[in-house]
Amino acid sequence: MSATPGAEGAAAGLLAEVTRQTAFALIRQGRSDEVLLLGGLRQDVDRLVDVPLMTEPPADGKTIDSLLLVPFRQIRERGFDCIDDAAPLSVIHTPIRAEVPIAELLAVLPDEPIGVTGEPGFETSDSEYSELVRRIIRDEIGAGQGANLVIARRFRATLADWGVTKALTVFRRLLEQERGAYWTFLVFTGDRYLIGASPERHIGVQGNRVRMNPISGTFRLEQDESTAARKARLLRFLRDEKEIFELFMVVDEELKTMCDVCDRGGQILGPYLKPMSHLIHTEYLLAGETRKDVRDVLRDSMFAATVTGSPVENACRLIRNYESEGRGYYAGVLALLGRDADGTATADAPIVLRTADVSPAGELTVTVGATLVRDSDPDSEAAETRAKAGGILTAFGLGPPAPVAGSETMELTQDEDVVIELARRNRRLSRFWLHDQSDSTPHPELAGRHAVVLDGEDGFVAMLRHLLRVLGMTSETIRYTDYRPNSFRGADLVVVGPGPGDPRDAGDPKIAAFRSAVDELLGTGQPFLAVCLGHQVLCGALDFQLVHKDIVFQGTQSEIDLLGRSERVGFYNTFVARRSRRRRDEAEVTADPSTGDVHLLSGSHFFGVQFHPESILTERGLEILRELVLRLLTTPTPPRPETESDTAAPSRTAIHRPPQSDTDAT
Repeated sequence: MSATPGAEGAAAGLLAEVTRQTAFALIRQGRSDEVLLLGGLRQDVDRLVDVPLMTEPPADGKTIDSLLLVPFRQIRERGFDCIDDAAPLSVIHTPIRAEVPIAELLAVLPDEPIGVTGEPGFETSDSEYSELVRRIIRDEIGAGQGANLVIARRFRATLADWGVTKALTVFRRLLEQERGAYWTFLVFTGDRYLIGASPERHIGVQGNRVRMNPISGTFRLEQDESTAARKARLLRFLRDEKEIFELFMVVDEELKTMCDVCDRGGQILGPYLKPMSHLIHTEYLLAGETRKDVRDVLRDSMFAATVTGSPVENACRLIRNYESEGRGYYAGVLALLGRDADGTATADAPIVLRTADVSPAGELTVTVGATLVRDSDPDSEAAETRAKAGGILTAFGLGPPAPVAGSETMELTQDEDVVIELARRNRRLSRFWLHDQSDSTPHPELAGRHAVVLDGEDGFVAMLRHLLRVLGMTSETIRYTDYRPNSFRGADLVVVGPGPGDPRDAGDPKIAAFRSAVDELLGTGQPFLAVCLGHQVLCGALDFQLVHKDIVFQGTQSEIDLLGRSERVGFYNTFVARRSRRRRDEAEVTADPSTGDVHLLSGSHFFGVQFHPESILTERGLEILRELVLRLLTTPTPPRPETESDTAAPSRTAIHRPPQSDTDAT
């Protein structure tokens, strides 16, 4: 639909007024038929809490007050490592605001050729990036330092005669060519242009409602491929264990965030397909409710596992070690801040992905990364980064055209065979996380009991605390650095939690703190549950052998014998305890009959579990946790000596051994 002459004049006037401002932004949110035009002044602040918010109800019912630019370096507010590149935390105040229909805006946006000087390209070759992937799989993921990791590579070019007209040209092309973006945007801060089409919402806050959209799994569209061949390839992609569990792992990781910022955990909806011009992604929607200040929500959710890795804290440490420069705004967020009709702060925040960062002199950088897991193919990961850069580079004339028309891609994603195959994924997941938990009924024997959770640098503790809350218990977290003797005094239950690291490394301050805590708990007889890394340290304290697993279980679902029945549970571990004939009087053991891997350890006042009851990969996680806690707090079971029959017990080995992705080295 074309714009009328009068409408064109109005759109041209608004565009000219906005782009004359010190800072401005043009934003299309999702599939909106309108583009938001914002203009005003930029203010830099030090911390998210310093971002000004307006609280009175707006005269027009709802409004947008400012645009926030959060660089990756801001993750220092959470105490996480990063390269400090001095990219500012900026607020663009927007006294000039208008919404213009896309057709009217397209009629007045320029369409000029964009020249390039020099030789554009990635600063690292495909072979160099592939070799880096191999190193990370071997030296980091394979050594228990995480389950997945996102390492960036950068495309650079110098643009000729760059300026606002050329920037508007790129934005026009994105509006015309890209599809499926959560935001399509052009932001000018005064000293840089950010132009992109990000597929992924990081977080949204509307009233007390919180939404997140973890995306992982990338299907590359190819040129000159028949519809039947493309469908067959997509179905193979949807059945690929690596791709399935890669997405499951980032959902687990972002549920950690939801459980931290939301009062009632998070519900999973999906999965869905997100078609883009060069790619199709798989994604879930997470929903929850919060009472936190919107700035605290933004701070506590920095940043998505899909652009860092997991656990996030250790992933940031590894990013600092492996990347040669700061990330600028890549993997950070933009956020529209406003107020609803009641004056409650709102936020809509996409991740800065598929985005060009261009200086006023025309120096262009496009940063992309791939999610590296234990089963990653290095050459495929390098190819994936090229495909991810394709959409934005095409808008600059530096990339290939879209391989498939948008209508063809949409038909493919709505094909009934494709929809059925996608829906099958949820058969593997915990029913608990697929349903609303807001009206859960506490267990009468656990209501009011208090737990202390020892944190080993893993957000899984937030999910554990949420499950305890649903059971009726209160809880608090003690970080391992804050542990001191008698830290658990007064607690009904102690949970020695998960985290990355080598449980055999007694010189590691975290392992030393965990071992001291476990020794104290064994000595006092206080009831405790040890999970993953905590379980391994407990096994070490009882003289079990701790070894590197033959097959690393990072984000793996396995069927095991547990408490006399078969359960499908989720593992995130690089190390494992093996059977020992020593001190057999202290614990009852459930182990894999073929490998000797210890899945469950139980004593008179403790349980140790190698798997994660809180993970979406543990199908009956809440029920398992409830049974373990009830046994510890109401009907403790005395240990019995291990017998030869234990060795032959029907404990099943893993039936899914997919990627190694998200995790604690636990």
